[in-house]
Amino acid sequence: MADYKKAYTLRIDETLLDKIRVVAEKNKRSINAQIEYLIQQCVEEFEAKHGEIKIDEEKTE
Repeated sequence: MADYKKAYTLRIDETLLDKIRVVAEKNKRSINAQIEYLIQQCVEEFEAKHGEIKIDEEKTE
């Protein structure tokens, strides 16, 4: 996995963002860190069911 974080613009429903903000505050995280955490959980759950996702490093650059 890359050692850097790549910026990505996310369009999200305002109400959902407000709810994520509340969850992030309860978990003492920034909204960005909370979203990243949730995405990581989703990927881990997917990989647990379907196996590791292989990424072609040449295509991600």
